[in-house]
Amino acid sequence: MPAHRRPTRAEIAATVGKTLPDVIAPDLKLLFCGINPGLYTAAIGHHFGRPGNRFWPALHAAGFTDRLLSPYEEHELLPRGYGITNIVARASARADDLTEEELQEGARILERKVARYRPRFIAFLGITAYRTAFERSQAKLGLQPELLTETKIWLLPSPSGLNAHHSAVALARLFGELRQAIEQFGD
Repeated sequence: MPAHRRPTRAEIAATVGKTLPDVIAPDLKLLFCGINPGLYTAAIGHHFGRPGNRFWPALHAAGFTDRLLSPYEEHELLPRGYGITNIVARASARADDLTEEELQEGARILERKVARYRPRFIAFLGITAYRTAFERSQAKLGLQPELLTETKIWLLPSPSGLNAHHSAVALARLFGELRQAIEQFGD
C-alpha cells in the first residue's frame, strides 16, 4: 500500500495476524511496548497508526519529541533513544481478542528481547495486558518495583482511542511523569 493512503476496509480486514517490525536498537533510554498492533496499524505498516490513537500526541505533549510525529515517522524515535515493540506481535481487531496464553508467551519472548537490547526503561501501554502477561494482578500505573531483566518497568494506560478511561490531557501528564523519571535516572 502506498504511504499515507487510507487503507480500504478489505485491506484492513486482510491484516488479521500480520506482524510489524519493531522500532528498536541496543541501549535505548526507553522502549515503548504496546499490547499488539491493531488492524489499521498493520494495514499501514506503522505503529500506533490508527488516526484515533493518542500515542503520538501524548508523546509530543509530554516533551518526548519537539514536534508531533506521524506514525510514518516512527524511525525518528531511534536517534532520540526511544523504540517501539509489542507484547504480542500479531495484529487483531481488539486487544481483548488475545488469549491469556498468548499474552504470557509474548511476555517470555519480550523478556528475551529486552535482555538482548538492554533498554534502560520499558513502558507498557496497557495495564490490563501487562497484568495478564506478567501475572501481576496488583500492578498500578507508574514505576514498578520489579525489573524486566535489568530494565526498569513503567506502566501507562493504553493510548488507544477505545480506552475512554484516560483523557488526552491525562495521558500527556502520565507520559510526562515517565519522561521526568527517565531524566532523573540520567542517560
